[in-house]
Amino acid sequence: MTTENLKLIDSAKEAAITVLLHNSKGPFLDLPRTAGWGYPEPYTRDLMFSVLGIAVSGNSELLDSIRKVLETLAANQSEKGHMPSLVHDSEDRGASDTTPLFLLATEIFRKTVNEPDFLKNAVEKSLLWMEYQSPRDRYLVAQQPTSDWRDEQWVLGYGLFVNTLVYSYLQLMGDHDRAKKMHDEMEKFTIIRDRQGEHIQQRLVVRDKPHYAFWAYKNFKSERFDLLGNSLAILSGMASFKTAKAIIEWIEKECAEMKTRGELTVDLPPNFYPFIKPEDSDWHKRYADYNLPGNYHNGGIWPFICGLYVAALVAAQKYELAEIKLVELTKLIKRSRTKDLDFGFNEWFKSQNGEPMGQDWQTWSAALYLYAVKCVEEKTTPFFDEIRAASFRYNS
Repeated sequence: MTTENLKLIDSAKEAAITVLLHNSKGPFLDLPRTAGWGYPEPYTRDLMFSVLGIAVSGNSELLDSIRKVLETLAANQSEKGHMPSLVHDSEDRGASDTTPLFLLATEIFRKTVNEPDFLKNAVEKSLLWMEYQSPRDRYLVAQQPTSDWRDEQWVLGYGLFVNTLVYSYLQLMGDHDRAKKMHDEMEKFTIIRDRQGEHIQQRLVVRDKPHYAFWAYKNFKSERFDLLGNSLAILSGMASFKTAKAIIEWIEKECAEMKTRGELTVDLPPNFYPFIKPEDSDWHKRYADYNLPGNYHNGGIWPFICGLYVAALVAAQKYELAEIKLVELTKLIKRSRTKDLDFGFNEWFKSQNGEPMGQDWQTWSAALYLYAVKCVEEKTTPFFDEIRAASFRYNS
């Protein structure tokens, strides 16, 4: 990596800490803000993701702020163990990803501060809640449309992203038996062909592609590509080392083709593709206002997800490519909608022109950038190294 790029990354790291400290206290019970000026609310999923970056930052003030977030979530947990979408609002319920994110983030925090019994009762209640999210009373969990971080996109039934979270916290918590059984079910997300080349009746199959399916339920499914879910599949070891490399090769090839079609101008992958277009069967009327092709959840570029993709590249030992993507991410997060910012850490960018479209100084954009830098610098993936080691041991 060039000296110029190293200096740029160092500056971005300092800026990320500044953003997180600025956002660490907001107007709601002094809980962290989700973004510097917009989103003053403490959104659970954003703050749970930020634990990865805060944990590797070593910043005691930020760790204290996350402790308060986790304790407040536990205080607002439902009777049956569900976590609210807003940290401070026990009545704001219905999200499919807040509870598994709480479990993963709490275990990461426990390991970081060496408090293995931190929030023990809340964790046990949430674990039971997650077991009841399986319609088949087995291991894969299901969800309602627009109930995970994609609040403007349909994910019906067994979604890849939420199930990678469940798999990850099970391995990190040492429940390897349940994780292995879940892995066996998750194999239905990958390509499966029989010897005659006939279609095998698995509802989570992607034909002729190495990546995992977006979601599936009974006779319905989407084979579109979910960058967040697949990055977590690689990081967690749900995807084998060989599969991980095949997924990455496919991602880079598809991105190159999108650039030739004018669908992508940044050398980073969109969060989702192929984009859903008005003529497609999975298009919803509301998408015309909130989710146009190449925008928001329908193919926007999200820095927090790109940070996890960089980490996934490290997990797959694609170290040179990880450095290249980290530099591209660093250049991207400089762009902002607010004037006079050295680094915008914007929420999301339009794929067709790379313009920032969301809120600046987004907490998870800054936090996952720090995590990506740590992964590239040390050629490790903190916390996920342990998860992946368990995966390869118990799923071999």
